[in-house]
Amino acid sequence: MRVRALRTPQDRFAALPDFGYPPRYADVGGLRMAYVAAGPPDGEPVLLLHGEPSWSFLYRKVLPVLADAGLRAIAADLVGFGRSDKPAEMSDHSYARHVEWVRALAFDALGLSGVTLVGQDWGGLIGLRLVAEHPGRFARVVAANTGLPTGDHPMPEIWLRFREVVRTAPVLGISRLVQAGCRSVLAGEVLAAYEAPFPDESFKAGPRVMPSLVPTTPGDPASAANRAAWQQLSAWDKPFLVAFSDSDPITGAMAPILKAAVPGAAETVIEGAGHFLQEDAGERLGTVIADFICGTRGRT
Repeated sequence: MRVRALRTPQDRFAALPDFGYPPRYADVGGLRMAYVAAGPPDGEPVLLLHGEPSWSFLYRKVLPVLADAGLRAIAADLVGFGRSDKPAEMSDHSYARHVEWVRALAFDALGLSGVTLVGQDWGGLIGLRLVAEHPGRFARVVAANTGLPTGDHPMPEIWLRFREVVRTAPVLGISRLVQAGCRSVLAGEVLAAYEAPFPDESFKAGPRVMPSLVPTTPGDPASAANRAAWQQLSAWDKPFLVAFSDSDPITGAMAPILKAAVPGAAETVIEGAGHFLQEDAGERLGTVIADFICGTRGRT
């Protein structure tokens, strides 16, 4: 389906701190999707997926750790975020389309296989669907502050209020949302980097709509597909790591659910970090991912 999309001017990304990776692009169903890569081109691939309302910049502390371990780290910008094209209407976004856009990037454009998925927030909601629907493409999974809701259990009232505020706020403060999900205080240039993809409110359809795409009722359009994904994950026979932070009120309750549902899942706790654990403890997360990959080779 063709959609009207906006494209953030490149000069908005001219002063990004500690993020000098050149952007790369791929066509996904007529939209341009951006990503960056670090590490040897022939290294084992690690697909890093961000969530709401961030972009691949979130992984700037993780990328060099993985690259130094000899891995090919690929951090994508979801459609509507970062340097990727931004469909102008909220109705242009759906859970299924986001799954398809990432699938097209990872498999059609990049031809990835033997992938380690790292998914945080929406990166896990999308990535875990891909793992369940294309298990042969993945070698292992790192689930970090994420989940796979089906709408069969009520969402907390505080989350429902958050969804409404994001959808209706006259001005949506992207960097304010990121800061609210961190334990550490972010520098001004870092906050500016999170605002960079969105020159004005017309570019923010993606961040505004994503909370509304989370299944909250059993009949949600994505509920059946997510239930099917849980069935597949309950039979997962490759390495799976639950790597949640110790201070995330948004997704913290999902850690024991994932640990119990996925056979043989391991668990580690990233201490001193909030929802955006890549900001609060990025180097530590990178080390956890690299050690997990190195320690599970031969089991995939």
